Amino acid sequence: MLKTVPLRGLSRQHLTLAALAVLTSILMLSGLMLGPVSIGGAQLWAVLGGRGEPLDASIIWQIRLPRLVLGLAVGMALALSGSALQGVLRNPLADPGLIGITAGASIGAVTAIVLGDLITPELPTLVQSFLLPLAAFLGSSLAMACVFTLARQGGETSVAMLILIGIAINTIAGALIGVLVYVADDQALRDLTFWSMGGLGHAGWPVVLVALGVTLAVIPVFWSQARGLDLFQLGERQAFHAGLDVEHSKRRLAISAALCVGAVTAAAGPIGFIGLVAPHLARLLIGHEHRWMLPAAALLGVSLVLAADLAVRLAIPPQEPPIGIATSLIGGPFFLWLLTRRMGSIARA
Repeated sequence: MLKTVPLRGLSRQHLTLAALAVLTSILMLSGLMLGPVSIGGAQLWAVLGGRGEPLDASIIWQIRLPRLVLGLAVGMALALSGSALQGVLRNPLADPGLIGITAGASIGAVTAIVLGDLITPELPTLVQSFLLPLAAFLGSSLAMACVFTLARQGGETSVAMLILIGIAINTIAGALIGVLVYVADDQALRDLTFWSMGGLGHAGWPVVLVALGVTLAVIPVFWSQARGLDLFQLGERQAFHAGLDVEHSKRRLAISAALCVGAVTAAAGPIGFIGLVAPHLARLLIGHEHRWMLPAAALLGVSLVLAADLAVRLAIPPQEPPIGIATSLIGGPFFLWLLTRRMGSIARA
């Protein structure tokens, strides 16, 4: 009889990931089937097999499937970026939104929305087609570079300074976005209003595929840095003495986070707190080892985004509140609980 005791922990981790995968799959099917117009299982399979009714096919292929694909990209990108930032900074409060990455991406995207008609004629045709995600990536990259450069003291990144600089960048970004809103015309203002509230329903296939493609492209980078993220928990000097190229790892993770956060922010607008909540839930369910925590966080991020999207879609049909409201209602209280718990731990120490 085989002994299973040494594999007991490993089996729990596999089972947890399997359960999260099942939950994600259920939410994906629900996203395709549920809405103001319900589509049954038989109708869905008929559409996917090319035999469905024209109305059902139009709803699935033009509305719900791009929405689902964007939800996958947003959940994975924000959860993995949050996990990486929390690991590098050894701070559970780190999040793409809290340290200014989302704000930088928002400045780039808003600039493209408001000033796109002035910028576009001077750009190559290929760049014109993808101006929004490119502008968002540029903005998130600049914000990330500013945060990490200014927070570096004595050869190490100060966590306190990083959070304070992130708050400053968020404030500056809000002011710049206010200026752009002030000079926007009626059409740009309408587009900006819907985009700024965050949502999965207004992006077309080209932008959605860019967001998914960028996210899938950077997932291997996050995965390859799993051991490095474990070493970061010892401190940067200890990680360096353990053989980790600390600065190289931070650059790779920072660029990857900026790239995928910029892409999904351009497509879906700013969606907060997923990068904060998903990594914490993953650690509670599966532990702190990043080779397990990263895939768990990605699945949880997708599940949270799809669940929030279903909630706003079904709340008061045919009206649809912005998904950013739902994620903030989840993430805001969670952040306050996390903050008070951390302050309590410091006080007891």
